[in-house]
Amino acid sequence: MAGPASFDRTVETLRAAGCVFAEDEAALLHAEAASADALARMLARRVAGDPLEQIVGWAEFRGLRVVVEPGVFVPRRRTGFLAGLAVAAAREGAVVVDMCCGAGAVAMAVRAESKAGEVHAADVDAAAVACARRNLPPGRVHLGDLFAALPARLRGRVDVVVANAPYVPTGAVAAMPPEARLHEPLVALDGGGDGLDVARRVVAGARGWLAPGGVLLVETSVGQAPALREWFVRNGFAAAVEVDEEIGGTAVRGVLDAGPGCA
Repeated sequence: MAGPASFDRTVETLRAAGCVFAEDEAALLHAEAASADALARMLARRVAGDPLEQIVGWAEFRGLRVVVEPGVFVPRRRTGFLAGLAVAAAREGAVVVDMCCGAGAVAMAVRAESKAGEVHAADVDAAAVACARRNLPPGRVHLGDLFAALPARLRGRVDVVVANAPYVPTGAVAAMPPEARLHEPLVALDGGGDGLDVARRVVAGARGWLAPGGVLLVETSVGQAPALREWFVRNGFAAAVEVDEEIGGTAVRGVLDAGPGCA
């Protein structure tokens, strides 16, 4: 669409704005812009701090193109580790739920990489649900507060629950990069006082929905992982912390005991 001189100017503008991966971002903007005017508008948004993925309308996640709309949480590369754990846990025909799904990236990966029979996604944020319905079968994406969003017929039948629940402590939200705290919904970032409020609710609620032997996977940080693992154990799970240092991914993996779950 534009020549080398235009590309170089884009790189210089992005670098001046503090974009660490200026050349990669410039290449993407030039590839996605339909005209010089469109490029100028996109570049102006990026310089103003809009997330690149919201500007171009998609994010790459485990080789998939995930539609990302303005105001929706952008899938992080580190969450690819959580998705991989979910894929590994999803046996053939499994029922899988992507809780706190955002744009639905984890559910997309499970559908693409496993032989799961039924993949659902849920989020409390209406904008996220609308976006996820562009990435997934709309009837499998549910709006509501955690497990209350799910169809009642799934109770006790779910084999895998995977959740990228918000886990930033309330006091740390203000220190997040502007592209996150100003352009992503607070409900997708703020995890309460110690960052684990929503994760604890996910763990406590999962027992009533998982089948015996079901697997629960929750993304967290290295520092929060021991406390979250202890909460898993208190709620009847055999649990372990899983870490991928290469991409910075951390999750707690729990397996429900074979006894009956509680509502």
